[in-house]
Amino acid sequence: MKASRMLGDQLALAWVVKSHPSFDAKRFTKPQAFLEKIGGASVLFLPCAIYNWTPPEGAGQFHGMPLDVKVVHFKGSRKRLMLESWNFLNSSSSDISDMLCLILSSGRAKYDF
Repeated sequence: MKASRMLGDQLALAWVVKSHPSFDAKRFTKPQAFLEKIGGASVLFLPCAIYNWTPPEGAGQFHGMPLDVKVVHFKGSRKRLMLESWNFLNSSSSDISDMLCLILSSGRAKYDF
């Protein structure tokens, strides 16, 4: 399967953003959120290191998570770490009373549960 088929929505959004006259790639290198008007819509860009952190490959990935992370993205085979990470957070001193857990199906059964 080609990447363009798997990531079509992401590639389309990237194309719209990059073709906008005010596009400045340097803004994406800074670790802060910014708001941009694109095609009549307000789009909030969030830094991936905080709002889309992905555990690295290998054993014990979850325990290296930075403290300021707001969204953890368990890609592919890393989905198996979700239960481990939930148990870790639940047993820590973190206040998780308002935590939202969103699990999206990948469409590839070997990674879904």
